Amino acid sequence: MSTPEPPLQIGIISDTHGLLRPEAVEALAGVDHILHAGDVGDIAILENLRSIAPVTAIRGNVDVSGACARLPTTEVVELGGCLFYLLHAIQDLDVVPAEAGISAVVYGHSHRAEVQERDGVVYVNPGSAGPKRFQLPVTMARAVVADRQIRVRILSLE
Repeated sequence: MSTPEPPLQIGIISDTHGLLRPEAVEALAGVDHILHAGDVGDIAILENLRSIAPVTAIRGNVDVSGACARLPTTEVVELGGCLFYLLHAIQDLDVVPAEAGISAVVYGHSHRAEVQERDGVVYVNPGSAGPKRFQLPVTMARAVVADRQIRVRILSLE
């Protein structure tokens, strides 16, 4: 009988727009992997995040120059036996996640945090972790993957 895998801790962040808040760094402590859903704003943010854990990142609509512009527009990464599909704006979703075997879709752009499950797929927008805009809260998310199940919670950074 094999020993069950320990739960995998995943940090989910988006829309940093060039600002990596100390509260975000603190909230990411102890994660096994970080997903950044675009609008990075400064490649140094990803370098700083990599000092915490491995990072999978995509570009967003503000990432139009420099190293951030060379990030992919979408990415798929397997974590804890689950496929995570990253894209910046949910309206650009170009696959049917349930049919593609995707467990979670991670996106940003709207700056509005939300977690939904549809057709067995978890949809996660961690909100914006960068400069406060539109009177919306400053947030990110943490996910736990255990036994191929994903649990997500939104974290306030204010």
